[in-house]
Amino acid sequence: MVNADVAAYIGRWQPSSVSPEAAAFARDVITQTGPEGRERAKNLLWAAGKLADYAAPLGLDLVPEVVLHPSVTERFTRCAPGLSGAARRTLRTNLRFIGRRVVPQLHPADVPLPRERSKRPYGAAEIAGFLGLADAQPTRERRMRAAGLVCLGAGAGLIRSDLRQVRGSDVACRSGGVVVQVRGRRARVVPVLARYHARLLASSRFAGTGLVCGGTDPGRRNITSPLISALDGGAGLPRLDTSRLRATWLADCAELLGLATFMHAAGISCSQRLGDLVAGLVPAGEAGAVRLLGAARR
Repeated sequence: MVNADVAAYIGRWQPSSVSPEAAAFARDVITQTGPEGRERAKNLLWAAGKLADYAAPLGLDLVPEVVLHPSVTERFTRCAPGLSGAARRTLRTNLRFIGRRVVPQLHPADVPLPRERSKRPYGAAEIAGFLGLADAQPTRERRMRAAGLVCLGAGAGLIRSDLRQVRGSDVACRSGGVVVQVRGRRARVVPVLARYHARLLASSRFAGTGLVCGGTDPGRRNITSPLISALDGGAGLPRLDTSRLRATWLADCAELLGLATFMHAAGISCSQRLGDLVAGLVPAGEAGAVRLLGAARR
């Protein structure tokens, strides 16, 4: 139910920017939405009036079932001339709101889509437990490969083919720290977190020019499976998951960078904006990356 003040405002709304017919359509449908407050009513009236002024020259009847049909509102917000990107987004949001209130049969509720969420990082005690299990393996070869797997995952964030393709010669002391040369489609140099330096260097020296995690063909998808099985569930530990190892590295790097503090101060809760901003920035070189990410936990 619209209060008297808002109803009176809607009843006399007739701006010069829209035709009388479009204004009449807007007044009718916005009355049905029951807006709270004049400012909200003004925004909804403007959206409905602009939509009606777009639809009328196309020969569409100015009735809600036609003008507020999703195909019409979507075409308007995408194709109407003279609108900025921000105006188009605002119009789409307001018109969808109006449509759900006035012609709900044309706007079924959105079905939530599945969203891939980050795996939960391992705690420091769990990482120590996995490294302890690696030390307890029956052969030196298995000990070195298991430790290398944990260090490449939790210390450098490598998973999948990046993890399988690392050779001992790809790990080097350079630029004041330890780095891993990642090959393949996303070739890059990754600084290793300081607390994993000694173990990863020992594993890489043992591997030499061979694969740190073992095997002879990095294209094989089950190279790490025997190592994961060997480290599975010992001493009450959860199953080893390379995605969780990467999540552990991401969380540790975020802590080093003070990312949570920055996002809280900036009022940002979604990483999309950060991605847009970072796309225009130039990453630091290897030495700068090692200073930033190759240090011990502060």
